[in-house]
Amino acid sequence: MPDVPMGQLPAHLELQRTRVVCAADAPSYTEGIQYSGAYASFGVDNSLRLGDFCKNIKIEVKTLNEEEIEFDIIGIDASLANAFRRILIAEVPTMAIETVLIANNTSVIQDEVLAHRLGLIPIKADPRLFEYRAESDPANEKNTIVFKLDVTCKRKANNIINATVKSDQLKWLPNGSEFEKPSTDTSSKAKTYTSFNCSQDSLPEISNGSIGSKYPDIIISKLRPGLKRNYEIIDWQLIADLLFKLSLTRLLDVLPGTGGRRDGGTAGRGFRDGKKFLNFGDGGGDGGGTAD
Repeated sequence: MPDVPMGQLPAHLELQRTRVVCAADAPSYTEGIQYSGAYASFGVDNSLRLGDFCKNIKIEVKTLNEEEIEFDIIGIDASLANAFRRILIAEVPTMAIETVLIANNTSVIQDEVLAHRLGLIPIKADPRLFEYRAESDPANEKNTIVFKLDVTCKRKANNIINATVKSDQLKWLPNGSEFEKPSTDTSSKAKTYTSFNCSQDSLPEISNGSIGSKYPDIIISKLRPGLKRNYEIIDWQLIADLLFKLSLTRLLDVLPGTGGRRDGGTAGRGFRDGKKFLNFGDGGGDGGGTAD
């Protein structure tokens, strides 16, 4: 091993400390070195200080629109980046379909598959205007949205009506559920599956924004003449969609007689500005990198 100046790590230890290596069979060095004295013999302090963390971390926003944000976090351990991912999943609220009450379904799609497909439809509603609903809380106008889907496929002359059921056919019910709960007590008024004290149309913070499907052209199912769907959807669930990936830098030794990029999508090795580099055939920015 060549002599390494005090305060610096050998190349293989610096690689293990700062990189995740993707080998042919599995990734290596996926766990961060947490012990502050791990490299004390080299004169390197491995402790995590808040001031150094704030100084070294860098966030670059790549894309930002109404639907998504894509950003790179630079100078952070993979375990901390994953912790941020889990925090965002737990703390960023989104409205989603949770409960489906089916009254009549004569189509070829089973009830369970239909309920799952409905749960994947993005809902256009601001979750900040609603309250979180626990399992023991009744469904009211402050914590629940109710949709109704009542579609019958008919043949009229030479045309088939409602052959395709799409998400824009979901009807918002601001007064709550219209389905009555089964009860043997005929003397009292039948109860529904929600307990709305007022219409959501009368609430300024909710009525100002249109509630419905985010995309009107999502296909829910196909119907043929005579088939019918009639069900209610009680909507409230906190979810967040988040994708986490590592932007990897490959550090390779330069092989004699190689240079530039190879054809066929393989990696090419060579020198660029006096530094070793690896260039993938697709030209993407996520795979290439340089090393001093």
